Amino acid sequence: MSTNILRSRSSDEYQTDEYRLVVGISSRALFDLTHENTIFETEGVEAYCRYQIEHENDVLPPGSGFALVKALLNLNTLCGEERVEVVIMSQNSPDTSLRVFNSITHYGLDITRAVLVSGASLSPYLEAFRTDLFLSADEADVQSAIDAGIAAGIIYCGCAHEYRQGDYSPIRIAFDGDAVLFSDEAEAIFRRSGLKAFSENEHRHALRPLSAGPFARFLKIISDLQSEFPAESSPIRTALVTARCVPAHERVIRTLRAWNVRIDEVFFLGGIDKQAILKAFAPHIFFDDQEIWTIPAARFVPAARVPYRHIA
Repeated sequence: MSTNILRSRSSDEYQTDEYRLVVGISSRALFDLTHENTIFETEGVEAYCRYQIEHENDVLPPGSGFALVKALLNLNTLCGEERVEVVIMSQNSPDTSLRVFNSITHYGLDITRAVLVSGASLSPYLEAFRTDLFLSADEADVQSAIDAGIAAGIIYCGCAHEYRQGDYSPIRIAFDGDAVLFSDEAEAIFRRSGLKAFSENEHRHALRPLSAGPFARFLKIISDLQSEFPAESSPIRTALVTARCVPAHERVIRTLRAWNVRIDEVFFLGGIDKQAILKAFAPHIFFDDQEIWTIPAARFVPAARVPYRHIA
């Protein structure tokens, strides 16, 4: 387990760009561009660009990632200083981006940086902006981010959920365990040899921390931010919603302890449906590696699928 991935951050370090939580989000993840994307797919680039320019003064409705962005930016207000920076990262051309910027202004979102690449891949610029989390509907860009060691999720668009102004605090983030917070080493045993072999392996290695998964470092950053506030009044709340059950619970708890990270709520579901738990927790985003959980969850809460890392 790399200390680089899970390193702690002091309050002084948070004042620099290097240690600020940086979230990259595509315009289609931030706003609902379902209609516009249909034009792009059925009529082509020129028709899409023409439509965006003709409607650049029309405010876009919130998308699936809007609630998370609003909640994270609200953290800056609560802290009285910039702990979070959000960067719009879009495959749009600069000429078609005014509608997105006008919508950002309309909603009062404090977003000042942008990457506009006119259809090119966004992945080369994620590290340049020191991105800690990347959300997009483009599977190729998200896969490239995961392969580069950046926490990223393919967000389900057209599934925005209404939040009242008071619902943006605390920030609520829900994670799956294996292949998200942790590596997929244990899940691979389950896929290859079944539940009995998985349970025996986890019981045998209960004292050995799991290896870090793609969201381990992101969780550490969130946990460090939480530590700046009293537990009872923290503006961030996290949950682990996993299909694991006893006896596979111990290794998870000991891993989180070894990482020195905080999880507020943990649900060991033993394979039962996650929807009811997620509806009750009402996260601003839920991350899972499997479509069997993310697609149903997206009906009730914003959800993003975390792809498996491609090993070169």
